[in-house]
Amino acid sequence: MSRSAPLSDWFCEHTSTLRGFDVDAPLDDLEPLRDIVGDARVVALGEGAHFVREFTHARQRMLRFLAERCGFTVVAFEFGFSEAAALDHWLRGHGDDADLATVGGTTNAGVNPELVHWLRRHNRTSAHPLRFVGVDTPTAGGQLRPALEPLADYLREVDPEVVILVERALAIADRFTGTSVAVAAPKWAQLDNAEQDALTASLTRLLLRFRSLEPLYVSRSDQAGYDRALRHLEAALHADYMFTAMRELFAGRGLEGDTSVRDHYMAESLRWHLDRAESGTRIVLAAHNNHIQKTPVYFDGELAALPMGYYLHLLLGDDYRALAQTHTAEHVAEMHPSEDTETGFTVTEERLDTPEPGSVEAAVIDAGHGAEISLTSLRNAPSEGLDSIRTQSSSLSTPVPRAFDAVLTSPTTTTYHTASLHDER
Repeated sequence: MSRSAPLSDWFCEHTSTLRGFDVDAPLDDLEPLRDIVGDARVVALGEGAHFVREFTHARQRMLRFLAERCGFTVVAFEFGFSEAAALDHWLRGHGDDADLATVGGTTNAGVNPELVHWLRRHNRTSAHPLRFVGVDTPTAGGQLRPALEPLADYLREVDPEVVILVERALAIADRFTGTSVAVAAPKWAQLDNAEQDALTASLTRLLLRFRSLEPLYVSRSDQAGYDRALRHLEAALHADYMFTAMRELFAGRGLEGDTSVRDHYMAESLRWHLDRAESGTRIVLAAHNNHIQKTPVYFDGELAALPMGYYLHLLLGDDYRALAQTHTAEHVAEMHPSEDTETGFTVTEERLDTPEPGSVEAAVIDAGHGAEISLTSLRNAPSEGLDSIRTQSSSLSTPVPRAFDAVLTSPTTTTYHTASLHDER
């Protein structure tokens, strides 16, 4: 018997087929998702690559199902914590389409024009609207201003004498700002070491003072205002750390697990939202597969990161469920660093090798679902043998049933090249 035969049998028994990607179609084909989700408070919907239209559409259909049939009321995205409030305001029907141009944020993780216009329409017409919140550092780590401007506004109210520290940080940060960390990190690396250290020092001094004077700050404002301002400050400090981490990573000398700093911030942001939500609130979390998986991320045997899903699984246990998205297509969108582009990378289509035995994709194909849209529950799946899943244009080795509770597989991938939240749909 081949290595893939037991997996093929498992996938045959635990896989259902979906009708298509029409986001407005009836949802009955997604009913198997109900058992996968169970009573979990947080359900993560992943994607195996950014800039893939099928993943966006499948996620929208699952969002509808979880909102309309399972009572989820909040969607959290791999999107800046600091920018999300303005986008949520727009998504809940305030202003007109032109006002979207004033909203910042990244499109890298699927918050693209197609999705946001659909969410706005859904919230306007559905009996089950969704609040939108962010969990990430500002603009995929490319800017500090979205976090530091509201921080400065708060400090002018409670501690105006230290606003100068924010202004010093902004004066430095504005010299290397970009649309993602792929743009900002190389520019940051061109600063003098003294300027780099001055930025970190200003943010660190602010954080220590902020935490020490919480009673004073709260007496001059309120607890909610203090908590949100502190989260903005922590966003800026985590983003600052990632400039060094990404520079070292790009240079091939990154510290083991160093990018965990960003994932830990995202996990703590999700905890922040949960702690302040009404009793019974259920959250859908949307991010890359590598961020939502429950197992550590290794590349070439080296620890790359403890992902957000790893921390959330420690925090929530079975109250956290992770659903990956992958595909059986022969090509997929890939992001390549490029200092000559506005985003810091180019998006191209990369040809892929045939899925190898032991991969999710090979098991789906062997089970006869390679040409269909399929949903497979991995709960109670065989503990050995299923040990890789596609990620971007490569594969990630991980014990897949421990990493994810389910996987949705598309037979096709269509690349979109949206670089701005404000691009045409």
